[in-house]
Amino acid sequence: MSGSERERRRLVVRGIVQGVGFRPFVHGLATRYNLGGFVGNDSHGVFIEIEGAPDALDAFTRELQVTPPPLALIEAVTCQAMAPAGETTFTIVASAHRAGASTAISPDVCICDDCLRELFDPSDRRYRYPFINCTNCGPRFTIIRDIPYDRPQTTMAAFAMCPHCEAEYHDPANRRFHAQPNACPACGPRVWLERTGQPTVWDDPAICAAQDALRAGRIVAVRGIGGFHLACDATNDAALQTLRRRKGRVDKPFALMVRDLDAARALAELSDAEAALLTSKARPIVLLRRRPDAPLSELVAPGNAYVGLMLPYSPLHYLLLDGLEQPLVMTSGNLTDEPICKDNDEARARLAELADAFLLHNREIYIHCDDSVMRVFEGAPLPIRRSRGYAPFPVRLPKAAPMLLAVGGELKATFCVTRESHAYLSQHIGDMESLQTLQAYERAVDHFIHLFRIRPEAIVCDLHPGYLTTRWAERFAGERNLPLLKAQHHHAHIAACLVEHGYAPDEFVIGISFDGTGYGSDGAIWGGEVLIANCRTFRRAAHLKYVPLPGGDAGIKRPYRVALAHLWSAGLPWDDDLPCVAACSPVERRILQQQLERAVHCPPTSSMGRLFDAIAALIGVRQTITYEAQAAIELEARCDEAEGGRYPWTIETATDDDGLVLDPAPMLRAIVGDLRAGVRPGAIASKVHNTIAELIVEVSAHLRDRTGLATVALSGGVFQNATLLRRTLIGLRAAGFRALTHQAVPPNDGGLALGQAAIGAFTLI
Repeated sequence: MSGSERERRRLVVRGIVQGVGFRPFVHGLATRYNLGGFVGNDSHGVFIEIEGAPDALDAFTRELQVTPPPLALIEAVTCQAMAPAGETTFTIVASAHRAGASTAISPDVCICDDCLRELFDPSDRRYRYPFINCTNCGPRFTIIRDIPYDRPQTTMAAFAMCPHCEAEYHDPANRRFHAQPNACPACGPRVWLERTGQPTVWDDPAICAAQDALRAGRIVAVRGIGGFHLACDATNDAALQTLRRRKGRVDKPFALMVRDLDAARALAELSDAEAALLTSKARPIVLLRRRPDAPLSELVAPGNAYVGLMLPYSPLHYLLLDGLEQPLVMTSGNLTDEPICKDNDEARARLAELADAFLLHNREIYIHCDDSVMRVFEGAPLPIRRSRGYAPFPVRLPKAAPMLLAVGGELKATFCVTRESHAYLSQHIGDMESLQTLQAYERAVDHFIHLFRIRPEAIVCDLHPGYLTTRWAERFAGERNLPLLKAQHHHAHIAACLVEHGYAPDEFVIGISFDGTGYGSDGAIWGGEVLIANCRTFRRAAHLKYVPLPGGDAGIKRPYRVALAHLWSAGLPWDDDLPCVAACSPVERRILQQQLERAVHCPPTSSMGRLFDAIAALIGVRQTITYEAQAAIELEARCDEAEGGRYPWTIETATDDDGLVLDPAPMLRAIVGDLRAGVRPGAIASKVHNTIAELIVEVSAHLRDRTGLATVALSGGVFQNATLLRRTLIGLRAAGFRALTHQAVPPNDGGLALGQAAIGAFTLI
């Protein structure tokens, strides 16, 4: 072929294209089309120079974009013509560092089918090796120190490959060609078991010893990909009692790990969509309706109709469950309200009082990453906690944004950094209630800023002056002389939903933002808000009537007090036959009465989450809680699907503006009447859900008449309630609305930072 018949092109590929076998894929593709040139990583993505016949170049470029490796996600390919250089062979070149450039990073992904077959193949040199991986699977985000993604930039740098692994790594025809965590028993990480007073056991015997401990009812701390789990037999009441006592976790459900889909089906009802989510590469915990005959201890998820299940995602998990008949509790390796442990010494110190044995390994975890939690709603994922398997995958912004750091909220804390049209939402950090959580948060922020080459132009935080994240943001911005922007909590919820759906910054919707607690623009505690909002601004169009919250945040753990406050506000007497009144001693009632009458430490709240708590207490479902939203979760679990009734509600025009005030007093009065008439709690719970769903539709229709808006965005933690969400969507769609719900980030405070980032970015541009 003459020089005039050859062309050379430079391609730059952006997206998740590092750590996913992209360079070996390009090498194989170029070889197949008989093209010369090279491919390499840099801090921007993947660069390719390719030379050959024009038709072959066209076919190469087309196939590059249409059939990339399974874990890759191409966001953009740019192509530039170059002068031919006469290259006829194709090579992978050394990675290049470009100052200030950044690229997306792959989340950690589960073991692939090929590696799983090798794991249990006695003839394979990696038989039962708990760190088997290839370019299509294994740890990514949790081991990377810096970009570009190459072995020296990961925690695998500590392990020199043996000649066999080195040969695989450099063989373009091998599945482990440039697999950065590549290792084998001869050269890679090892696993061992530690028990007090007993000798350390190494390698496969360590896994067998851990299984023996689990069968005996012991609690084993297991070091995984993103941190530690505390594992025990999920059928053993005594083991569960011990774990709950040691961990300080009274009622909150535990997640379970089962070996396969058949084992999952023995415990829970499973749709095709739920099975697909369980077996996806992300391998999240999936909330599933528990089977009545499930062979589980009742202590796994007391009072809950659902159970959180996940399948093994690392080879170590597969080996641990191999031969075990029992499902395992696999809960985060931490004390309540502390971040998950990731280091061996840290676990030995912090988990010593919780675990009877430690299954450890020496592949370091650079950044902790807890399990993700999802449920399926209308056939699509509904995130509850977005972490391992999803973070740090970016959310696309509707337009390019300045570099920002949005610090999130107080509960279910995450943060978000923005660069160009990408919003990188962090993994789940935890509730910001301890020094350990703050330190884990700071480490993660530093890592994201470095990894994605962020030079923040401003910081965005919540309005709440008492949030630890707000105070941290004020200090961070002050030290760096950066502007500090404050976003209202419920506006941020709606903005997060709008960003997910690609809405332009100035495009308004009706936003229904229902949750437990958020600081309002007027200093009150909001949580039952209807907004006219876009990603820049909002107007409060309606809200739940203010009710005093005795004791403020401290009163939230006693739903009976919230119920008494709602009765008092509605002018209903505290009669002894009401369950919430019976739960409160006469002395406490007198004190509470004085508090309410004198407005002493009774901040006003419009919270829909607190209304659900109040109703749960009023009808006798739950009087005190030990974890967030417990009363509302148990109220939903009581719903009788056959009950189609609803309660009355008053909608009034506020005296201070054109907004609406939504008064639940008529509903509460009717509930008291139903209780005295002997109506079952399940029927009452269902009527409450019907009522609130219809209220949303009625208010939305009123606002559509006034504004012409026909799109409703639903966000906030209350919309984790699938019963309410389903009934609301049925009503909205029947009334001709387009309804937006979350599918990429949680509706709860775990998605708040994304909304803050959008508000901050589009306020500045």
